[in-house]
Amino acid sequence: MRTSRLLRTLPALAVAATLAVAAPLAAGPAGADPTTAPTSGLTIPTTTTAQECPYRVGTPPPVDESEVVAPGQTTPTPLPVPDPPIGGGRLGECGLVADPAAGAIPPRLTSEGWLIADLETGDVIAAQDPHGRFRPASTIKILLALVALEELDLDTPLEVNANDWSMEGDSCGVGPGGKYTTRDIVTGLLVVSGNDCANALARELGGYDETLEKMNAKAEALGALDTRAATPSGLDSAGMSSSPYDLAVIFRAGMANQEFADMLALKNYEFPGYPARKDIPGDEDKPAYLMGTSNTLLRDGVPGMTVLGGKTGYTDDALKTFVGAAEKDGRQLVIVQMYGLSEPDSSYHDQAVALLEYGFAADPSISVGTLNNEAAQRETDSGAPSAESGSDSVAMGALPLILVGVLLLTAASLVVMAIRQHRRRR
Repeated sequence: MRTSRLLRTLPALAVAATLAVAAPLAAGPAGADPTTAPTSGLTIPTTTTAQECPYRVGTPPPVDESEVVAPGQTTPTPLPVPDPPIGGGRLGECGLVADPAAGAIPPRLTSEGWLIADLETGDVIAAQDPHGRFRPASTIKILLALVALEELDLDTPLEVNANDWSMEGDSCGVGPGGKYTTRDIVTGLLVVSGNDCANALARELGGYDETLEKMNAKAEALGALDTRAATPSGLDSAGMSSSPYDLAVIFRAGMANQEFADMLALKNYEFPGYPARKDIPGDEDKPAYLMGTSNTLLRDGVPGMTVLGGKTGYTDDALKTFVGAAEKDGRQLVIVQMYGLSEPDSSYHDQAVALLEYGFAADPSISVGTLNNEAAQRETDSGAPSAESGSDSVAMGALPLILVGVLLLTAASLVVMAIRQHRRRR
């Protein structure tokens, strides 16, 4: 190479080397989308539009005024959308996610979002909009039950008050003067979906707001990042959301707790009564009664399967929701249904059975994703870096590479100076 070419080339090579070293820093981690911006350690993909995935960021529009916030309060902002999707890339799709080898998807499914997974391995067999954000209705009670079982002594007496027995919706039937244990209340929460029980547990866990904080912290720790509990009971309220994926993850964590699994498997439970109310003339004692499960799969059974339990839900905004599990030939599956309805020729019960039959018929090797999101759990448990702290970490980690670029540029400059000195001496 001639000296003149060397003089022109060396600085260019040094600059190129510096840029090559710095380029990965500007682009972010390997595989990251350079068009996304960090939000609380997560990113919202800018390439996905609301038209392509209408429930990717937020829930369907409400049909009533249950989510209207009180004057002076603001509507909660949507939760950040993880990128890449939790559980695997395919689970970021909002349409049907399935392996053709598993056969045809059951017909007449009305749920906008659903999921089938192996309860033991965590392999997702098939799903529809698995990370779509829908209202959970009373299925969120599985999260409340999980928190209660971890923090409360089941044999401890629990007092109820007028706020509990005045709750709207399904009820266990608590009353003044009734003698209840925490076990009674958690069991009633899961068996008949009692909103009175949810209210009593929230008070026992430190109050309404603190209970929601605990529920949401638990969801985050499990990697259920589409989930925000806005009420302990599942009654609609601004900001409430979950997803088929999240409900499967939360339910799976619950089934790992033997008390939870035992309660959810109960077809009946004798719930305590309470004495006649003195403030009501002619009122009579309310004796203990045998409450029956609201889960029709468990109540009626499914031929060829052992139903392990499940949790139902419904509100006008959430429509019908369900999460449950069954066993066949030693294999256990969990299914989730969200934002669906019963139809004359396709009840929600029958749709659940069809999903289970499809899952059990699929080869155990089939997997389109996983519920095993240990990486997400480790990030959450250790405190995922925020956008601000994350930038500091990247900057510190980048220093050695930047120094390499600076040294290359300096070396090139020294070579140029030496050549010029050599030319002057000629």
